[in-house]
Amino acid sequence: MERRNRSLKALEELIYIDSLDSYERADALVRWNNKYLTDNKITDFDLEYSDLEKLHELFYKNINFLKDHKEETRKDMLSNKKMKRFLNH
Repeated sequence: MERRNRSLKALEELIYIDSLDSYERADALVRWNNKYLTDNKITDFDLEYSDLEKLHELFYKNINFLKDHKEETRKDMLSNKKMKRFLNH
């Protein structure tokens, strides 16, 4: 029962994280991963089929979000670097 409760809590947290703004969401996803997937595998989750479908959807949705977020962050950093060079001259 403890494993099931932990799995449901992980799913609920992931649903909440999905509603956050971009930078908060990215940070929360890293914390979620460290909390639930560092010492355990995704296959250790004990969820019913419908909950597994939600987890699956959110998992891949967030992977795509992180890829896009990484690219946006890279562009922001490049822009900041250019601005810093401009201001130093």
